Amino acid sequence: MDKKGNRSVLLGAAFLMATSAIGPGFLTQTTVFTSQLAASFGFVILMSIILDIGAQMNIWRVIAVSGKRAQDIANMLLPGLGYFLAFLIVIGGLAFNIGNAAGAGLGMNVMFGITPEMGALISGIIAIAIFIIKEAGKAMDRFTQVAGFVMIGLTVYVAVTSQPPLGEAVVRTFVPEQINMMAIVTLVGGTVGGYITFAGGHRLLDAGIKGKEALPQVTKGAVSAIGIASIMRIVLFLAALGIVAQGLTLDPANPPASVFQLAAGNIGYKIFGIVMWAAAITSVIGAAYTSVSFIRTFSPSLEKYHRAIIIGFIAISTLVFTLIGKPVKILVLVGALNGLILPISLGVILIAAYKTKIVGDYKHPLWLTLFGAIIVVAMAIMGGMTMVTELPKLFA
Repeated sequence: MDKKGNRSVLLGAAFLMATSAIGPGFLTQTTVFTSQLAASFGFVILMSIILDIGAQMNIWRVIAVSGKRAQDIANMLLPGLGYFLAFLIVIGGLAFNIGNAAGAGLGMNVMFGITPEMGALISGIIAIAIFIIKEAGKAMDRFTQVAGFVMIGLTVYVAVTSQPPLGEAVVRTFVPEQINMMAIVTLVGGTVGGYITFAGGHRLLDAGIKGKEALPQVTKGAVSAIGIASIMRIVLFLAALGIVAQGLTLDPANPPASVFQLAAGNIGYKIFGIVMWAAAITSVIGAAYTSVSFIRTFSPSLEKYHRAIIIGFIAISTLVFTLIGKPVKILVLVGALNGLILPISLGVILIAAYKTKIVGDYKHPLWLTLFGAIIVVAMAIMGGMTMVTELPKLFA
């Protein structure tokens, strides 16, 4: 592949990962935490960016050097571990895709006044169409890039309109009035948790970008992906901060919508519809593609028909929302499980980085290993705490 082609794939992988992270939950988390922490939420974003980069660089580098997907790396470490990891990813991806389908339906509802169910169906058909195209990989890359630029551009407009106190935001990013550890872990889980961090890493393998010689590009792509997601997070934070600083109250039923509406009136509300739809449909695509990438290496049939399985994955999650709605208990349970996927998957990657049968003579940087280990421990503790608090609620 020539340099131009490589650059295009790297950008595509970065946007696939970033737009997979920027979903309905991302929009809601950012606005809710801003309303709670005000300018001090800037510190939470800064800490989460640092942790996100640490997790992502470890995972993408080892995947690229080994030339293997995460589930195959896990199975080489401990037979059966890859199947367990794939099970967690697929179940989590399917459940979250029901939420993503709901978000896409809500976006269409705001834009065109149609029911959320009809909006979800139309969005599902659009997502499926991308995987019917012969050059599905390129189509996916291009679609996520355009959607990403649209989301960021429109949110910048709303942030400017809301007139946030930029000086205070900068100061509190480094000298916060309060520190919320739960918010940091929630943001890390929402950016690189579950299937999300593997979206770009597996996309690079599909495009043939692997081996030690590709490491500089892979590292650049990993950091770029976190950068894109973080720009959206920062811009949305500033938009919400402008509203909160004016003493206005966000609607608890739909916090991100009220930020856009309070900042820019009815035009702002329509912009929210576009941003919500773009965030949700790119997450639908990213969740389906990445979830299926975790099972396609298990048999020749799964590999041969992986695009049909991706289409089925999108169809099922869309139909579940359309016919049943959002199964809240399942989403809460899987959300709690999702908090445990990152420490398991990152832990596997860190051990694999030192196994010559997986990475050959590659030497993984010690600072990256230590960085990754800190993230594994922190996310395992917080993920475990989430399970302890959420499970009793489900069975009460």
